[in-house]
Amino acid sequence: MEKMPYQEQVIAASVIQVDWRYGLPAFPGQKLTLREVRKSDAAALLAMLTSDDVAEFISPLPRTMGGFTNFICQTIEDRLVGHSFCFGVVPEGYDDAVGLFQVREIEPGFGTAEWGFAIGSPFWGTGIFVEGARSVMNFSFDVIGVHRLEARSLADNGRANAALRKIGALQEGILRRSFLRNGKYFDQVLWSIVKDDWHRAKAVWGPKLH
Repeated sequence: MEKMPYQEQVIAASVIQVDWRYGLPAFPGQKLTLREVRKSDAAALLAMLTSDDVAEFISPLPRTMGGFTNFICQTIEDRLVGHSFCFGVVPEGYDDAVGLFQVREIEPGFGTAEWGFAIGSPFWGTGIFVEGARSVMNFSFDVIGVHRLEARSLADNGRANAALRKIGALQEGILRRSFLRNGKYFDQVLWSIVKDDWHRAKAVWGPKLH
């Protein structure tokens, strides 16, 4: 069966779901499915996101199964009260999530929001980040109503900064010594993309967004 174009998926999701706080839709794509993170994802996410090559560049995550399960439960509670939402990244052919996209409000009502993401290193360079990021931006701008989406990445994380630039984010500045890791502070890059710029980019790329 041919998959519904993404724009139609977003419209269908916004009609079916009166309020996203009651549950997130699932978005199947060419290389992955985005869906709400589940407690059953805890083992896979623990293995994927606590490895040294991933943990080096992100805010600390729990290091135990119980801790990761509690983290997932907290993301669901935050969604229920409308402060944030979290998608799990499930590659084609897999059942469990190997990465996360989390979006949280910076100001009430999600006028400005911040997103963070992490994907297991075996899936770096496969294209699932770009596909997932574009889906998350579509949902954030067109369903949630976000106006401005911000991201922060370590200045020395060349892979993440290149990926953000590839999806159309603009570098706004350097946040000096703003990230604490292992007792030492590091610079971060502030990236942003706003709703109007995203819609113009989609018009140029076309419906497939590739």
